Amino acid sequence: MAGRALVLGGGGVTGVAWELGLLAGLVEEGVDITHPDVLVGTSAGAAVAGIIAGGLLRERYEAQLQGPGDEIPERLGLGLLARWGWHMVRSHTLEQFGARIGAMALATPTIPAARRKAVFESRIGLGVGWPDDIELKVTAVDAETGKFVVFDRSSGVPLIDAVVASCAVPGVWPPAEVAGRRYIDGGMRSAVNADLVSGAERVIIIAPIIRGGGLLAPPGKQAAALRAAGTQVVLASPDAKALKAIGTNVLDPARRKPAAEAGFAQAKAEAAAIKELWG
Repeated sequence: MAGRALVLGGGGVTGVAWELGLLAGLVEEGVDITHPDVLVGTSAGAAVAGIIAGGLLRERYEAQLQGPGDEIPERLGLGLLARWGWHMVRSHTLEQFGARIGAMALATPTIPAARRKAVFESRIGLGVGWPDDIELKVTAVDAETGKFVVFDRSSGVPLIDAVVASCAVPGVWPPAEVAGRRYIDGGMRSAVNADLVSGAERVIIIAPIIRGGGLLAPPGKQAAALRAAGTQVVLASPDAKALKAIGTNVLDPARRKPAAEAGFAQAKAEAAAIKELWG
């Protein structure tokens, strides 16, 4: 495993905004971590990874400040969260959970997949491909088998398709079709999937959602496992002001601007520790 790894976790529309704000704020502080050896993107983090691959960090950060934009309003209601929880308690393995929640996603009426993909095409760009200088890993879960899948430049699929798959929140957005199979959100296996960078010397985990539950190991536990194996790790998550700015609905486009601004402001407090680790 290469020396430096950046792990970008899931967190919905507000997670994208907060991560972009934090990364842009770090650049403002003279700490640019957008050129790691390995980059892992899960759900919202996959979208941000695609933006990094396209060299659009500052542009897309500034777009968050314009308000909702072309994002489609949604919410994670208590009913949906209860359905997720029910599938979790009935599952003994992550793969079993993935298959159960994948079946739920496949049976749930949503917006057309083409409309959902168009959001990412406007966010990332049609022509953005897998970077040659970064080992980019985009996570997803096979909706039928529950198997965890990691897309990279050797997978033979367009980067935009991998990102859409990683962001396919079950019960909210349609499962994404990639090379003839259907996929759901990579966050259904883990909010960060930091184990993919096991063996790296230095790791920064940026996690909009810090909690876990049931079979889903929280980012803090994953960071601790990496440290126990000898990896230097910095874990950054929203501070109190950022949590207030994000609010209770991570899929609310109206919270993009405050979440991005909070991430940008938080970068001042995170910069020293990240710079010391990153070198």
